[in-house]
Amino acid sequence: MSADRDKRVLIFAPIGRDGPASAELFRGASLEAVNCRSLPELVAEMKGGVGAVFLAEEGLFGNDTAPLAQWIANQPPWSDLPFVVLTSHREQPAVVAWRRSIVDLLRNVSLLERPVQPITLTSAVQSAMRARRRQYEIRALLQAREQTAQELEKLVVERTRELEEANEQLRLEMNERTRVEETLRQAQKIEAIGQLTGGVAHDFNNLLMVISGGLDMLDRQTDPNRRRRLMDGMTQAAQRGASLTRQLLAFSRRQKLRPEPVDVAAQIGGMRELLDRSLRGDVHVEFDFPDSLWPVEVDPGELELVVLNLAVNARDAMPNGGTIVVRGENLPGLKDGPISGDYVRLSVVDTGIGMAPDILSRVFEPFFTTKDVGKGSGLGLAQVHGFATQSRGTVRIQSEVGRGTSIELYLPRSFDVPSKERHLIDLTRIRPKKSNHGRILLVEDDDEVAALVGEMLGQLGYEVTRAASAAAALGALADGRTVDLIFSDIMMPGGMNGVELAREIKKRRSDIPVLLTSGYAEASVHEAQRAGIQILAKPYHIDELAAALSTAKSNLQLDPETQRSSSC
Repeated sequence: MSADRDKRVLIFAPIGRDGPASAELFRGASLEAVNCRSLPELVAEMKGGVGAVFLAEEGLFGNDTAPLAQWIANQPPWSDLPFVVLTSHREQPAVVAWRRSIVDLLRNVSLLERPVQPITLTSAVQSAMRARRRQYEIRALLQAREQTAQELEKLVVERTRELEEANEQLRLEMNERTRVEETLRQAQKIEAIGQLTGGVAHDFNNLLMVISGGLDMLDRQTDPNRRRRLMDGMTQAAQRGASLTRQLLAFSRRQKLRPEPVDVAAQIGGMRELLDRSLRGDVHVEFDFPDSLWPVEVDPGELELVVLNLAVNARDAMPNGGTIVVRGENLPGLKDGPISGDYVRLSVVDTGIGMAPDILSRVFEPFFTTKDVGKGSGLGLAQVHGFATQSRGTVRIQSEVGRGTSIELYLPRSFDVPSKERHLIDLTRIRPKKSNHGRILLVEDDDEVAALVGEMLGQLGYEVTRAASAAAALGALADGRTVDLIFSDIMMPGGMNGVELAREIKKRRSDIPVLLTSGYAEASVHEAQRAGIQILAKPYHIDELAAALSTAKSNLQLDPETQRSSSC
């Protein structure tokens, strides 16, 4: 379809001289006219392009108008082809009805009745051509809009492709960054493990040297005083080893805390004698606790350890003496990073040498210390950090070279009333007296530990039978021997741990109390606690063992289910 063919006037007047005459008339008015001799020819020419159609109505009589109607119905949305129809003067009802049907078929129709003046006919056709030109202008606008839309869509596709390429490149860069960061983390882990291994090996080798050397020298000494000093040294080494392990677990958040409402002023104030013993004579401690200081929700024993660690660090930071201030403050509605709510700030402030920024950024790392070899493990502040985090609080440190250091613990306020009993660090231990307490089945796979614990139980007045596994313990019960209590390690070989053993014993002999012990087995410890089974943490002293055994027996006597099963 060309633009020139769109300007044509198609004529269909097959009867008489109307067709050639009108074609000559239109050409005289500068219109391109095509005279069609049949209706199929007219429809064919319309498909090639048309501006207007001039019809003589009698040319449609008796012809199949379906192709014409189909062409008109299939016009695009912008098209409404104008028809100029020359009618007769006949007004019979049948003719009028037929004419009305033709108007409905052609849709956009102008009717001219014979006789018609040439100027009227030419004017009507020219008006139809102008209307058709406006339709073609709309077509051009629609085509331009469609082309613009296609170009825009092409541009969007191109930009989308560029964006996808940029995103893919960004993903690659992010993956590479993640890989590099993971590599860096692994390197940092390896470095931390190296520090950890070196620190633990150094400290524990020193402790083992004291113990193994003391044992070696013990048999060579006949002087009771020297033997006593050797024994005291080994005892202190064992206590230092237990403290080091506890600090490691606190830093890794594996140490089980038992928080309760604590009166900070009373708890820390009761440490006066302990602090005075731990510090030099030229270091003084001052307490600054207001009467309105809130209680806090913490483990009281661990709180004392933290304060003691901080006081010792402050002492070491003041080689020429000075003052340590332990201060408590209420902080209502605190919002500080990960913590929010009512908190108590417990500060330990010294007037010592302070720390440089590079040291300050590493103080909470495990085994990082500026002290000389043998004078510190580097776990003190790591334990402080672990304690504060486990207690749902945090720790802040402020220090300046030459102007001292302030370490601040933020501890959650407790709305409960603290117990009057203070859990102070016990420096003295009361040895139990030997008496006949009954028969104990000791379940322990380590021969050396079993021998030691057997001696301790014997010292406490118990008759001890040892089983090296859970299966052996169940066998000992099955043969009918008398057992008053079972004391078992949690981690053992043979497929059944101490918790499972305790459950099996409760099914078979619910009248026998069970006490478990563990150095560290977090999953099993939690499992035992959920089952209501008492646990004694290793290492323990003989008086702690005696108290745990007594508690285990008392708890069984207070258990209503046990009393019912025993009476049946």
